[in-house]
Amino acid sequence: MAATGMGATGGVRRGPEDVVITGVGVLSAFGDGVGPVLDAALAGRPGFAPVRRFDVAGRRTVHAAAHPGNPVLGEELVRIIGHACDEAGLNGAQRAESALYLAVHGDPELPRVPKHERAAHGADTFARGIARRAGLSGAARAYTSACVASSTAVADAGALVARERAERVVVAAGYLVEADQFAVFDAGRALARDGRVRPFSAGREGLLLGDAVVAVVVESVAAASRRGAKVLSRLAGWGRAGDAHHVCRPRPDGAGLARAMADALARADLAPGQVGYVNAHGSGSPAGDAAESAAIRRVFGEDAATLGVSSTKSVHGQALEAGALLELAVTMAALRAGRLPVNAGYLAPDPACPLPLILTHPTPSSSPHALSLTTAFGGANTALLVTTP
Repeated sequence: MAATGMGATGGVRRGPEDVVITGVGVLSAFGDGVGPVLDAALAGRPGFAPVRRFDVAGRRTVHAAAHPGNPVLGEELVRIIGHACDEAGLNGAQRAESALYLAVHGDPELPRVPKHERAAHGADTFARGIARRAGLSGAARAYTSACVASSTAVADAGALVARERAERVVVAAGYLVEADQFAVFDAGRALARDGRVRPFSAGREGLLLGDAVVAVVVESVAAASRRGAKVLSRLAGWGRAGDAHHVCRPRPDGAGLARAMADALARADLAPGQVGYVNAHGSGSPAGDAAESAAIRRVFGEDAATLGVSSTKSVHGQALEAGALLELAVTMAALRAGRLPVNAGYLAPDPACPLPLILTHPTPSSSPHALSLTTAFGGANTALLVTTP
């Protein structure tokens, strides 16, 4: 691992600051690569359109942010993992030594196989199959914990590398908008009927689903240095906390998400005022956005005045298990570009969401540090803190 260093508030520590990300692969509604989705987020240009992939007749909502055509999840995961490993400069032997942490809703074939064959289509089996096809080691772990699945996988990978139990882990995630989940969210009246996601805005109606297949290479500074790999970002901190409040509704005061943010800051040895940007979960739900606003204000206090906040879901939609990893990729790319994404779809202020939102045009980044936040049903909360080297 890298040499011991001084934290921002003094004292000697080692661990999370030694974890870096060296490769990223992305597929979204905007195409291949993080560049197109970042451009859309900076311009505040949503990718929502009527769904053509399956029949939405009779649905309350017909919009999603879907990639053209009918991409196949397994094929896209293998391809995008390859892109991330290529950017990281991993050769065949190095890939074959790398474990896969995969966040997915499950094997897409499971609903269509006979009952007696379902045991062979579990999420872990699917993950091992993707790992083999992508040239990774046989070690694979599946994460199916809804919206926090991929952020939990990143945190686990970071902890494994920081503790010197692995040099490298490939984290991947995938969700492609499909009929079953679309129907569930539509029936639950969670989808925005006006075809736009409006985080933290008055008049917001809910979320919209979106495609995302994403992979990142998480490794130690020492491993990256030996290969002469370019570091895209430092994974400086992470935090996870539960609310235990309600199966669906968030705790109104945002206490769990606030604890996750505080833990991420503590791991990174940073004060709240040193963070310049928060890519919020911001799904566009009335209760969720209000609770998240309370959490951000709880952690940042007066420092919130110098903070930039937006939710890139306003552009690329909610990608369920893959959403957190897509948002992390966009956050890292925004820091490297030196510009922060717009909170699109905004109509008017909501007194329940008193946040310093980035509106109308991207703003220059004032800090190399950013948080990417995710919440999920059941009161799960995660915070990932990244730093541009």
